[in-house]
Amino acid sequence: MKFEEMKLSPELVEAAGFEEPTKIQEVTIPKILEGMNLIGQAPTGTGKTLAYLLPIFQMIDSSNSNVQALILSPTYELVMQTARVSQELSTKVDQQLNTLGLIGGANINRQIESLKKKKPQMISASPGRILELSRKNKLHFSNLRFLVIDEFDRLLDDQNYSTIKEVLKLLPKNIQMLMFSATITKKAMNRSEEIGQFELFKVTDDLKFAAANENYFSIVNYRDKIAEVRKLTRKLLINRGLVFVNSNFSATNALEKLRHDGIKVESLIGNANKMDRKQAIEKFKSGKCQLLLSTDLAARGLDIADIDYVINIDFPEDAKVYLHRAGRTGRAGAVGKVITLIDHNELHKIDELKKSLKVNFVEI
Repeated sequence: MKFEEMKLSPELVEAAGFEEPTKIQEVTIPKILEGMNLIGQAPTGTGKTLAYLLPIFQMIDSSNSNVQALILSPTYELVMQTARVSQELSTKVDQQLNTLGLIGGANINRQIESLKKKKPQMISASPGRILELSRKNKLHFSNLRFLVIDEFDRLLDDQNYSTIKEVLKLLPKNIQMLMFSATITKKAMNRSEEIGQFELFKVTDDLKFAAANENYFSIVNYRDKIAEVRKLTRKLLINRGLVFVNSNFSATNALEKLRHDGIKVESLIGNANKMDRKQAIEKFKSGKCQLLLSTDLAARGLDIADIDYVINIDFPEDAKVYLHRAGRTGRAGAVGKVITLIDHNELHKIDELKKSLKVNFVEI
């Protein structure tokens, strides 16, 4: 199915920037336009954000200055990224649709001023900040038509579910609800049934599309892994490399050692303040640093173009985590490269990944 066959406007089709929709877009966009409540699951990097933004843009009333669409996300980066994509889409289609990103930890008084001045029809936000602004009587949802819960497996986990339920109490009952994620837990599915009735659309055909086309591993002693990252960065002339670790401690340790070795590197770790995280991403995007260190949690929803390498210092927890990491390179069908550093004791894990993902790993 082509974009034009989905009854999207020509302006939106052109703004999408692709000749053909991805599989998740193909199966969900027509259903969203029909008004269905749905859950969309597809690997990282397969266009889930546009899968819900395009039909919402088609149906939203830009002449109505009230909030009509609310998009909830679990991390600062994903909230602001979705707000940016929404605003760019509005500009491309010349649709006077105002989008505002609202995150916890930011100056709430400035956000209140932005709400008054901008009068957003679409809000991308963290759930906690929505509750804070609503309690101050600064946010009203009587005109809301669409609710999107992005990375919903995370937002319906034990840590966030109670907050989501509080947000739902603020919203009209007859809104269209959409939930998207790369992975889905059994607990999240059970909790979705408490929220409403959803049709599940699960895409697995794009696994190779989401994983990098070229998968490598290098056998190196555990204590030498950071030195190996330094060598690879210089040997491969890496322009933009995303380096994964399993803990904030590992990220801090790697950051210090790589900087000492003269590598331009920043860190995106969960316990850093939002301004530090924002600056790290901006430096990475602008090319002021070659490497960005991150945990899996910090990289949730991270969408940065032209990441040529993903390097795993610490072995991913399982195949799904590997796909999540690999999907940060080779976006939108481009060829990407993933290098996993393994100790001799971890060799069996590569064999397990080969069988699980049905992809070939080449030793370098």
